[in-house]
Amino acid sequence: MASPRLRYGRYSSTGNVYSLTTATLGREPFFADAANVAILVDALRFVERSGFSHSLAWVVMPDHLHWLMKLRSGTLAECMSLLKSRSGRLLNQYLDRRGALWQHGYHDHAVRNDESLHEKAMYILANPVRSGLASTLGEYPHAWCRWPL
Repeated sequence: MASPRLRYGRYSSTGNVYSLTTATLGREPFFADAANVAILVDALRFVERSGFSHSLAWVVMPDHLHWLMKLRSGTLAECMSLLKSRSGRLLNQYLDRRGALWQHGYHDHAVRNDESLHEKAMYILANPVRSGLASTLGEYPHAWCRWPL
């Protein structure tokens, strides 16, 4: 369960870039199945089309999501709530299940102006390599980035 301390001092501002991580409830590997990944990716795109975010990179791991994005409107809490509720509802329908899909809360890091967005994106894309799910950057099928590798 996520610590309530994750919310202390949380401040989100439109126009800022954030690195976000959220995990499935109980670290259940729902996203080991490509069809489930497609539903989550559709939810990411829905949040972007809704005007909340501008995605820079993401990787869907079997039990969590890493997402680098620019907040375009609203708050991080509203953006993440929309992502989690939409993906959870659609996955529950698809899997014919009930109950929470995501752990409560998420981890966020406001990317500072002096940090390289490209380096942050490459770090996110390298997560499957560090986890042993891929041997090279770009091999893992459930990742995307605005910049070429």
